[in-house]
Amino acid sequence: MRHAVLALALALAAPAAPAAAQPEMRFAIDRETEGYVMAATDMRYDPARGYGWEDAARFSVRLPVGNYRVTLTLGGRAAAETTVKAEGRRLMLEAVRTRAGRAVTRSFIVNLRNAALPEPPANAPGGRLVRLKPIEIGSATWDDKLTLEFLGAAQHVSRIVIEPADVPTLYLTGDSTVTDQRAEPTASWGQMLPRFLDDGIAVANHAESGETLKSFVTSLRLDKALSRMRTGDFLLIQFGHNDQKIQWPQTYADPATTFRAWLRAYIAEARRRGATPILVTSPERRNFDAAGRIAPSHGAYPDAVRAVAREDGVALVDLTPMTIAFYEALGPARAPLAFNDGGKDKTHHNNYGAYELARMVASRLAAAGPQFARHVLPEARRYDPAHPLPPEAFLLPASGIRSERRPEGN
Repeated sequence: MRHAVLALALALAAPAAPAAAQPEMRFAIDRETEGYVMAATDMRYDPARGYGWEDAARFSVRLPVGNYRVTLTLGGRAAAETTVKAEGRRLMLEAVRTRAGRAVTRSFIVNLRNAALPEPPANAPGGRLVRLKPIEIGSATWDDKLTLEFLGAAQHVSRIVIEPADVPTLYLTGDSTVTDQRAEPTASWGQMLPRFLDDGIAVANHAESGETLKSFVTSLRLDKALSRMRTGDFLLIQFGHNDQKIQWPQTYADPATTFRAWLRAYIAEARRRGATPILVTSPERRNFDAAGRIAPSHGAYPDAVRAVAREDGVALVDLTPMTIAFYEALGPARAPLAFNDGGKDKTHHNNYGAYELARMVASRLAAAGPQFARHVLPEARRYDPAHPLPPEAFLLPASGIRSERRPEGN
């Protein structure tokens, strides 16, 4: 079994031509259009052809790694409302409404990657592949395809144009509260963040459930992000949930010493490549006391992140107090409506909770500096966690993939 998994990973990670060498691809969905390849919704994905539909909602195109601008023409004869997700349920467009007989175009950037790493020189340490967990292998995050998911009771997409995009990239590193959760009903803020950014920046979410500052390095996940990082990019760093687990002796990091040192290593690696590091304090867990207040569970870790940000001149998204304000605004009875597993999970969020956390992050990224602020959509530049969108008013179509499995590190 182990050899089969490795063989599959190597096949998926086979070197590909740079994205810049890929020509523009045009697909017509609802009717034949001059200059477009017809890809009706009954055309199933064929590896030999390299494009087609995975199911009634998901369309895939085989492409090399890189950043791609996707431009959609939405709308048809009837009124429509279309939500679009990409890859591992990354929210790209939300509830785009079109009137009957009218069409609109919308663009966004999708980042594609595989598990391959540059071959280390002879006798040099390192590896050829990111050390993926079995659940990651073959997932939309690590496969050789760009996958789009069209959702909504009255959704309508008529044309798809995909072309390479030379734009800055925001690399996300972190744990289960950041990663692209693969299946409903779990969700994390990292996969909601693209919804609040324009089409001038890509989000490459390398976070994974159960990871720590140390394991992210030893599994070669940081190497993967750094291998493509360049001047003008950004590295967002959010750890602490799992680093604080003293029962995990190989990855535990003391907040007064080793945790700060590891944060500084990430910062130095980003700066060495001309990228801008951004630190994020961890979202709090949902533990209310008898007075209806959140009982902090992260100890000295948020203060350690704040100290490193201050001392090293790094932009900071202080997510911990914002999540506390969010949960307390909802109160003990309604705060579970923001969490996974019907609220039984006090760490991981559902779509609503992840969406609100992404709004918090986006609002603070807008203050991180003008080089990033211009990419935050106007409606996302301000957010008061003490006055969140009521969960009852949140409507986001669920993806078709579902699992009852809890994220690792819970």
